[in-house]
Amino acid sequence: MNPALLDDFSLEMTGKDVPRLEEARDGIPPGTRINITFLAGEDTATRLTAARAVKRLGFVPVPHISARRLPSRSALEEFLTGLAADGTAANVFVVGGDPARPEGPYEDALAVLRTGLLRRHGVRHIGIAGYPEGHPGITDRALWSALTDKAAAIGADRCDGDVITQFGFDADPVLAWLEALRARGVHLPVRVGVPGPAGVRRLVGYATRFGVGTSASVARKYGFSLTNLMGTTGPDRFLHALADRYDPDRHGVVKVHFYTFGGLRATAEWIGGFRRQHTPAPAP
Repeated sequence: MNPALLDDFSLEMTGKDVPRLEEARDGIPPGTRINITFLAGEDTATRLTAARAVKRLGFVPVPHISARRLPSRSALEEFLTGLAADGTAANVFVVGGDPARPEGPYEDALAVLRTGLLRRHGVRHIGIAGYPEGHPGITDRALWSALTDKAAAIGADRCDGDVITQFGFDADPVLAWLEALRARGVHLPVRVGVPGPAGVRRLVGYATRFGVGTSASVARKYGFSLTNLMGTTGPDRFLHALADRYDPDRHGVVKVHFYTFGGLRATAEWIGGFRRQHTPAPAP
């Protein structure tokens, strides 16, 4: 396997994970992009503090903006103003979010993109979400329409961008989705979502919540059994399958984004070990 697939990988953390990021920092390359989730129950101060910590530790903060969790336009402006004041506004990830009904004026991520507030507050790179296996509450047609519209909005705002996908256990739908994405004229880099090493029971729980396929055959392909949920598993087989069939001409620029369900330190250590294992020895 070519270890270049893991060059410039990104990680995900919550606003409360700063102590765990400090523990893991030595195992994470400087300049790594670290996404900071926008969870219910966390306030603006927690999110801003986390972004400052990511920057202080030598990484690139990518704060999330959850459109349907924003109670007002002023709340969005407050968050962006805080990021700008801290020098952490250059990169954001905009997602619709979980609430069944919006808590404010923004129905979806596109509505946030179209406010014009992002670039005005210093945002220069915008991440958006992709769903290779679909979304349990949104039709495929609506997902494709939203994705192409968001990509167009990023371009119209003269920003750079990328697409971060939901995690999965099967490389086949990811590769097929990448081809379909390029066929629709979206050529943004894609960060393929991958679960870091974690307990099987926890992975299956997240997969059920997010509508990710976990049939017995897919589980076996990934490397675990649905009849034995004890133990942990990593994405070794998934990454091998992705790398073996990845074709830049067909799939475009592809990187990897790790969801750290098993913890930042465990994920960073796993990545380091995997890269060492697959880096060719220097010629004598």
